[in-house]
Amino acid sequence: MDNQDLIYRHKTPVQIRMTDLDPFGHVNNGVIYAYYDVGRLHYLGHLNDPIQWEKMDKVLVHTSCDFREAILFEDKISVETKITAIGNKSITMMQRIVDDNTGKIKSVCLSILSGYDRTTNTSKPITSAFKEKAEMFEAQKF
Repeated sequence: MDNQDLIYRHKTPVQIRMTDLDPFGHVNNGVIYAYYDVGRLHYLGHLNDPIQWEKMDKVLVHTSCDFREAILFEDKISVETKITAIGNKSITMMQRIVDDNTGKIKSVCLSILSGYDRTTNTSKPITSAFKEKAEMFEAQKF
């Protein structure tokens, strides 16, 4: 799922909590999806600075994850996030959880967000302003 050639320009440190662990001492797979949510929100917040929840116009419509290596309580991890494509009404994101000490990729996630009209509960186009900000960020122009 992960293209090793991708350059991730956004990184969010994640604190692992005791309640995140399963009976094996690994971070639970469901919790890993929550880590990806945190990374995605920080990425979007970086572009919109700050997120205005009452105006949020994107929703998660698909996500899939490859769990490559167990995440343990003592690991120091971050979520790296990148937009790989923006269509008329959708955004494709790649994310990965990386061990900050070893550089090992613990997990990889593909997510698709849809533009969302809160008043009609239907999809809507991604704004040109968002597209421009995302393209500038990914090109490292801000």
